[in-house]
Amino acid sequence: MKKMLLAFGMAGALFGGSVAWAENAATATPPAEDIVLVEETGETTLNNTADTPAAIAEAAPVETAVPAEEEATLDTGDTAWVLTSTALVLLMTIPGLALFYGGMVRKKNVLATMAHSFIAAAVVSIVWVIIGYTLAFGEGNAFIGSLDKFMLAGITTEALSGTIPEILFVIFQMTFAIITVAIISGSIAERMKFGAFVAFIALWVVIVYAPITHWVWGGGWLGNDGALDFAGGTVVHINSGVAGLVAAYMLGKRMGLGRESMAPHNLTLTVVGASLLWVGWFGFNGGSALGANGSAGYALVVTQVAAAAAALSWLITEKLARGKASVLGGVSGAVAGLVVITPAAGFVTVGGALAMGLIGGVVCFWGITALKRALKADDSLDAFGLHGVGGVVGAILTAFILKVIDLIIGIRVASDDERMGLDLSQHGERVE
Repeated sequence: MKKMLLAFGMAGALFGGSVAWAENAATATPPAEDIVLVEETGETTLNNTADTPAAIAEAAPVETAVPAEEEATLDTGDTAWVLTSTALVLLMTIPGLALFYGGMVRKKNVLATMAHSFIAAAVVSIVWVIIGYTLAFGEGNAFIGSLDKFMLAGITTEALSGTIPEILFVIFQMTFAIITVAIISGSIAERMKFGAFVAFIALWVVIVYAPITHWVWGGGWLGNDGALDFAGGTVVHINSGVAGLVAAYMLGKRMGLGRESMAPHNLTLTVVGASLLWVGWFGFNGGSALGANGSAGYALVVTQVAAAAAALSWLITEKLARGKASVLGGVSGAVAGLVVITPAAGFVTVGGALAMGLIGGVVCFWGITALKRALKADDSLDAFGLHGVGGVVGAILTAFILKVIDLIIGIRVASDDERMGLDLSQHGERVE
């Protein structure tokens, strides 16, 4: 009971203090654009929906505006990119995470461990289309979505989510739910009943994952309060890391831990799995821009930089602490960097990503060594040490990096410039 209380207390502390907020920061998704007709010239002018420039409004009042239902149009480039990203994110779980975890357990548990990732893909897919998606992204209230989209009711081939089909957004988000559940299996490897795991993940997606997704991305209270989570630092990594830690406490330690060798049976599989995770993460972070645009491209760059920096900082730290820089350490460092950059991929500069990766590699090494010993939990494959700790570090550094920039040059334009429009105030140009 004491361990349960400790675990739940830690979960509360992480969720209460680790989500990143940035004062007056821009949102992850740039404002949509609409077309207005200018009476004086009769020409079409492109402006931000956030605020039509005051000077233009006074000189030439808006005569008509395109109806709201016509503003959203399908963009085939955006659709193609999210289709590709969806496949990449699914690749992260099967086979990526399955191989990554499968290589780290003892030979007698490799199939059972890989089965956790495989069954996560199967179970979550069904739960998501039945009730998970509507609880996460239905309108609902600040805490939970509605049941209006139960069994994907009303989502036709013509329905759009931004510039992509909503049905595509459904499966893109499904792949996030799948890997979140699969990550948890790293904490309970080698000792949980398969049937119990299946029942647990089916319930967890509905009771925990869907509501937290709604809080951050579905119009819930965290998102409305300014929480910054570009691609899942809170929704995926902190969420799964804390759940894994709680599950590890509930299950207890593996038999023979500390007395028998529990060395990875095949690190070749782990390296291949980590490599697939790295590649798949381009869909994870880049796809979260939900468009084939500069934001997606920038997310790919900072993702690559952070992963590389964390791999190097982990190896250096391990060399100093243990005398050897291991292959397992290198791939673990890369994963740590990928986790750390996830909440910030749409907000930070390349320099910021470099700093986050270097810090993340060191902190996550501490997470799977000193912190793990202090917690006295058998987090078998370090789901909490990598994902929970990495997610927290990324969330905190997202805000800290933005605050540094704010102090130096400011991150928010002046009110007059915002009214005028960023095209004119920032670039001296205007679309006519």
